Amino acid sequence: MNTIKQQVNLFFLALSFFSRLPVPKNLEYSPQLLNQSGRYFSLVGLLIGIVLIAFYSIVSLLFPISIAIILLMVASLLLTGAFHEDGLADMADGIGGGLTISERLAIMKDSRLGTYGTVTLVCALALKYSLLVELAQQQLILASILVGYALSRATAASLIFDMTYVSDSDTSKSKPLAMQQTIEELYILLIIGALPLMLLPFNTILIIAILLIMFRVTFKYWLNKRIGGYTGDCLGGAQQLTELLIYLVIVASSTGALL
Repeated sequence: MNTIKQQVNLFFLALSFFSRLPVPKNLEYSPQLLNQSGRYFSLVGLLIGIVLIAFYSIVSLLFPISIAIILLMVASLLLTGAFHEDGLADMADGIGGGLTISERLAIMKDSRLGTYGTVTLVCALALKYSLLVELAQQQLILASILVGYALSRATAASLIFDMTYVSDSDTSKSKPLAMQQTIEELYILLIIGALPLMLLPFNTILIIAILLIMFRVTFKYWLNKRIGGYTGDCLGGAQQLTELLIYLVIVASSTGALL
């Protein structure tokens, strides 16, 4: 029973870190427990996805698809506090605007939004809107949201396992949930993140798996080359890019372009 309570506590710690959803007030907290709670990052994504599906099911009865999708995206931003979008923008500003590793890390810590971050964020949100509209028209949005929200977070957080955290944890405004990860925690993260894939056809699952592996390898190499590791902003950026990649594959598969 104590083990179950400990795991529930870890989940709520992860939920409090990555969402605005209410959690119990009497959570046990320590830096070590917060680090261990990273195993439930994908479960947090799955729960947020379920909440958003319920929300979309209601608003889609009241409004046209285009308006319902905008409301869905607004609800998502409110539920997460735009945490990952902020990371994507900061990563783009830092890596795009800095000439050295120290400059790139310093820019990422700056709360001001620059040109690279603005352009990247606008393009990402516009692409996400277009993809979600297409998925809604294809009657695939519910499954896509579950897969996208859970698996993208699993992929992003898996970078913790074999990369070095390079930002100053005392000054960084975007600390990661964890700075180390055991193989058992990685398995939990990936298994939970992959569960919603069962809602998709096998061929689509296979393509998503292959492309996510390729993305992870390439993204890891790129980050190591540019800043020597990862920051919390980079994890947010990875989550956003992976989510878009998942939606792109599902849309392309639904039209027969990849099959």
